[in-house]
Amino acid sequence: MIELYYWPTPNGHKITLFLEESGLAYTMKPVNIGRGDQFKPAYLAISPNNKMPAIVDTAPVSGGEPITVFESGAILQYLAEKSGRFLPADTRGKYKVLEWVYWQVGGLGPMLGQNHHFSRYAPDKIPYAIERYVNETRRLYGVLDKQLEGRAFIAGRDYTIADMAAYPWIVPYESQGMALEDFPHLKAWFESIRDRPATKRAYALGEEIKDRFDLTTDEDARKVLFGQGAKR
Repeated sequence: MIELYYWPTPNGHKITLFLEESGLAYTMKPVNIGRGDQFKPAYLAISPNNKMPAIVDTAPVSGGEPITVFESGAILQYLAEKSGRFLPADTRGKYKVLEWVYWQVGGLGPMLGQNHHFSRYAPDKIPYAIERYVNETRRLYGVLDKQLEGRAFIAGRDYTIADMAAYPWIVPYESQGMALEDFPHLKAWFESIRDRPATKRAYALGEEIKDRFDLTTDEDARKVLFGQGAKR
């Protein structure tokens, strides 16, 4: 059984996309990041970076004690290897997928996250910062659009964890200042994933979460998420 520590953010959605596609048994444990659940000692024992998501596999393939995994890219790779799905077994295919997973976790996610912050949440609108991250978002969309030319999915003809990693970060494209019509290959890929039954189920789970917050108006949540410093 997989215990999923989750909140409906792009990184959280990555994991529910996988679990709903794969059929692996799991239970969801909400981590309300706007109320500080990620700083609780029990959660830090699983995810020492005080970020979400994280998993506990209570029945690892190798047997023995439960395995904990934090960081969404590592979780996707772990689940793919556990289930034998959405990650090719051959070396060339596997690393083609992992290249794009790491591209997402090292570039697409962080840069689009900064776009969100400076465009929507920063108390002072800094034109240079907004332009910087909107332009980088556009560049990354262009990289992905080019990769998808002639391909159904990022790494080829098959749906993989590379697609699951990238898709949730494209969902809020309008708030990132992007128009999908400017990226036709990305647009076709996006719509094909959006329409998958497992995608619809994964996003519906997020809508069921209680005590949602709006970072544009909730000052307490803003302090929790944007006021972090070093803690000892």
